[in-house]
Amino acid sequence: MTNFNFETLAIRTQMERTAQKEHSTPLFLTSGFVFDSAEEGAALFLGQKEGNLYSRFSNPNTDEFIKKLCLLEECDTGVATASGMAAVYTTFAANLQNGDHILASRDIFGNASYIITQILPKMGIDYTLVDVDNLEEWEAGVRKNTKLIYVETPTNPTLKTADLAFLGRLSKEHKILYVVDNCFATPYLQQPAKFGADIVIHSATKFIDGQGRVLGGAILGKSEPVSNCYGFIRRTGACLSPFNAWILSKSLETLAVRMDRHCDNALDLVKYLSEHPNISKVTYPHFSTYPQFDLAKKQMRKGGGLVGCELKGGLERSKKFLNALKMHSLTSNLGDCRSIATHPATTTHSKLNSEEQLRMGISPGFIRFSVGLENIQDIIEDIDQALR
Repeated sequence: MTNFNFETLAIRTQMERTAQKEHSTPLFLTSGFVFDSAEEGAALFLGQKEGNLYSRFSNPNTDEFIKKLCLLEECDTGVATASGMAAVYTTFAANLQNGDHILASRDIFGNASYIITQILPKMGIDYTLVDVDNLEEWEAGVRKNTKLIYVETPTNPTLKTADLAFLGRLSKEHKILYVVDNCFATPYLQQPAKFGADIVIHSATKFIDGQGRVLGGAILGKSEPVSNCYGFIRRTGACLSPFNAWILSKSLETLAVRMDRHCDNALDLVKYLSEHPNISKVTYPHFSTYPQFDLAKKQMRKGGGLVGCELKGGLERSKKFLNALKMHSLTSNLGDCRSIATHPATTTHSKLNSEEQLRMGISPGFIRFSVGLENIQDIIEDIDQALR
């Protein structure tokens, strides 16, 4: 199977057929599994035999989902989680301990920032936040007790790009666990393990699902740190349900064709917004005005399905614009087939004070679009009438 291309792997990686000879993977909605004998049960619990014990530990649907993602990300192993945030917290909690230090980008999702700055310190884990695109800050932030580097790229919500290869070299030089959240790019557009990442995290709720149906997360990467995460999930219960895993595995079959459309629509929207008199700035990784254009082209196959823009007129103008949209959904989610408009300053990053928001590039006039799969003319016309 590994000799196939991305699209074929996503479609043809399936669990072994049952005696029913189904063409499409069936759903295994069961909490537990039976043993043929007392001896088999004991062997399974001791790890002397492979097999299913309990759906909190493993399930054919979650196993297929993770196997497929590992092939697409080119990672050794993985474990599924109940949500993207469960994947983030599990990675930290399973691989850090009292006295450790985490070095992270400040340009991250608000809840991830909350875990690093509010929850981990209660466990005796210190942190340093740096600007994602400032290489000198990354180097200066390393301490003797730095055990984990954490970064999103492109970042949420301002779409800055981290230099994955540089961070890979930095983490290897100092023997630091290197963790990349690849949610915005997906494995179709970017594979952080190729740049040295030890762990790759996904909120599968977003583009991997692609239709806003279910929650899910994944932790992929090298055997030892992922094994720590598996043990943590097995004992604390932050596991993915078989039903959600079944949905997400099916969704991966169409990931490539969906991402192509997301990216094409996004680029067309960027071209429109860049010429509009009421827009002062447009941010998109694969657009010529993007500050890190060359780096983004090097790391990502295409620019992704998210677009950032700055409306003239600040907060009040932004509210009027959002309220005037007719087709776009107003929600904090992203990665849906339906186009979404989000105001990060008052929603996803509202827990940050105004100074912290501005340092990240989140102004009162900043809007994040998750560009959907609708006809691009309908997307642009809705935004155009709202701007008017």
